[in-house]
Amino acid sequence: MSSPFSRHYLGRYRLRSKDIALAAVFAALALAIPLLFRGSLQIVIPGVGYSATLASHVPVMLSIVLGPTVAAFVATASTVGFFMTLGPVVAARAATHIVWGIISAFAVKRGLSILWVLFLIALPIHAVGEGLVVMAFGIPWEGALINIVGTAIHHIIDSIISIIILKAALPLLKNINSRIRVR
Repeated sequence: MSSPFSRHYLGRYRLRSKDIALAAVFAALALAIPLLFRGSLQIVIPGVGYSATLASHVPVMLSIVLGPTVAAFVATASTVGFFMTLGPVVAARAATHIVWGIISAFAVKRGLSILWVLFLIALPIHAVGEGLVVMAFGIPWEGALINIVGTAIHHIIDSIISIIILKAALPLLKNINSRIRVR
């Protein structure tokens, strides 16, 4: 027995098996990237709480085409991976991925192109969010500025990687979700 509220709420946000399977794959990648690329494809500036791991945003960026729930799940997995490898400051920065992932997923769900979403919505939220997070850990404004600029550059690189992957996978993704637009 379910209430009218739960029927309505669950009906709008029900995940399909395909979404759950892809969420698991993206979450596994989001965990594996910080664990496996540590030291090799990673830049770390400990004094200002900055790090950049190539392709670490890609699983979250790919997951936003599947919806807010999947994006939040994958971004949470990424946060756990960074907590395990680089500690609480970088994990707190990674937690901002949950915010821009959910917001971006809602924008894609409303019909906006993933390209525009990644550059016009996710990028400013991501970069400024990470700058604010490090300031909460006592990093001075100069360090926060390094985080903002570094995050913006890293976001752009990972967005380009994500767009290339999405364009290559578009024929497969069309079978899963017909609303995906890559332009």
